[in-house]
Amino acid sequence: MRTTIAASLVFAAAGLGCGGLSCGSKTSGPGQQVPGRPVETEPPNAKDQTPAFPEQTRAPYRTANVAFDVRVVGTGLEHPWAMAVLPDGALLVTERPGRMRILATTGGARSEPLAGVPKVDGKGQGGLLDVVLAPDFAQSSVVFFSFSEPREGGNGTAVASARLVREGAPRLEDVKVVWRMTPTLDSDKHFGSRLVFAPDGNLFVTLGERYIDEGRHQAQKLGSALGKVVRIRPDGSAPADNPFVGRAGALPEIWSIGHRNMQSAAIHPRTKELWVVEHGPRGGDELNVARRGLDYGWPTITYGLEYSGGKVGDGITQKQGLEQPLYYWDPSPAPSGMVFYEAELFPAWKGSVFVGALAGKYLIRLVVEGERVVGEERLLADRKRRIRDVRVSPSGSLYVLTDESEGELLELVPKK
Repeated sequence: MRTTIAASLVFAAAGLGCGGLSCGSKTSGPGQQVPGRPVETEPPNAKDQTPAFPEQTRAPYRTANVAFDVRVVGTGLEHPWAMAVLPDGALLVTERPGRMRILATTGGARSEPLAGVPKVDGKGQGGLLDVVLAPDFAQSSVVFFSFSEPREGGNGTAVASARLVREGAPRLEDVKVVWRMTPTLDSDKHFGSRLVFAPDGNLFVTLGERYIDEGRHQAQKLGSALGKVVRIRPDGSAPADNPFVGRAGALPEIWSIGHRNMQSAAIHPRTKELWVVEHGPRGGDELNVARRGLDYGWPTITYGLEYSGGKVGDGITQKQGLEQPLYYWDPSPAPSGMVFYEAELFPAWKGSVFVGALAGKYLIRLVVEGERVVGEERLLADRKRRIRDVRVSPSGSLYVLTDESEGELLELVPKK
């Protein structure tokens, strides 16, 4: 979906269901599984809003009739947030209170927490968040991770690099913060925080606008990193071809603006563009392609309502020069984690987009044609677990991480 007008973002249900708020909003349930009819059956929070184009919301149920078993790989993880698949098949897993562990995918043995993790501000939605391997990990053993960094006057998202050492007691060495969100604010919400390496070796970082009014109104301002996608080199510097390099008053690392809180991000396997899914307010979770220099509208335009039930700003969903989402949900599933499926183990799922749902407590499968969502399926709803992250294993199975006090790593494998 391209330019013209736009809408914005997504749900505050980041770290804690409804973001830890008593928001009273409807959340999206498992819906109905009737071919040709919308999966979503709940009425929208914003009843008077209409999509900007056909198929922008409430896609019909579309199943690939894939039979799978769910294997519990690991248990006892405290609010796990992210996972990275290591070359030997083990997983590097973060836990929001500030721990990183190595989890064996055969037997589920957990290492002790790795030494070397910096102190995190673990209140609310904060803590130790995403983790990814450097593109040259096989040679360098370097990982990158994001966390809510405690600072004088508040906190902010920070990105660090470190060398993973597995000999003896697993640990991080040479830990270095390479990039920091500015400005510092005193808020425990909307850290964003997905990390995605692009094929050119640069690192995308998705960032929330910190939820409070002081941050919300900086999402479209170029002098602030709040509510942005930033693109940095591994050393934290800004690539020379970023869209706002050289503009007076603009942060050179900014890639796109006008976002609310993105906790899902992945590179499209064919176009190599960054796709993101963002939390909206009461309704209005969005799927976007985060493109160079574009404005995705928050808080000027959005689908959904304030948690109070009132309009967001002027209550508009479109405005010239602001981007429309490819797809939006109202009510909110509360999205976190995202992966494109291109493996051979489940051939009927090839080309699907998988997104976790925190408040919805299911795994979303989107059927996508180009940049159109033409179908939706909701999996794992019977388990009633908040799904925080999803990844494809080396064998082509799906790893799913549940965000609970006793979080689990699940694996979806072909049914025997």
